[in-house]
Amino acid sequence: MKWLADNWKVFATAALLLLCAGMAKTASYYHGKFVSADSLATERQETITDMQRRQQSVAALDAKYTKELADAKATIDQLHDDVASGKRRLQLNATCQKQSATDTPGMDDAATARLTDAAQRDYFTLRERIEIAGKQIAGLQQYINEQCLK
Repeated sequence: MKWLADNWKVFATAALLLLCAGMAKTASYYHGKFVSADSLATERQETITDMQRRQQSVAALDAKYTKELADAKATIDQLHDDVASGKRRLQLNATCQKQSATDTPGMDDAATARLTDAAQRDYFTLRERIEIAGKQIAGLQQYINEQCLK
């Protein structure tokens, strides 16, 4: 026991060194956990920022093609109104109505050529659907190039 009483400073120093080593190891462990969590949080924030940027880009793309589609529909509607009012003429699948049978035959025995009602409806429906399909395809191609291929 005398030896222990004489060397207590050595044991106290050794105990303090072991305590400091344990605390350093604990601090290192928690520092590693903090660095890992911080890097994960940074990565997640970058992902969120990228997703928000992509959402804004897709919204702008959608607005652009929706406006183009609305403009094309307005143009088609204007053309339809012009044809209906007689400002413009379409010469597709036209039929000529004969005048009365009592007139003498000749060059002018038919009325002005005009579209049948079904052909006129079909023409504008087809034109509108072609515009819609064209805008949808262009929008999807741009979406794929800008969003999916990145």
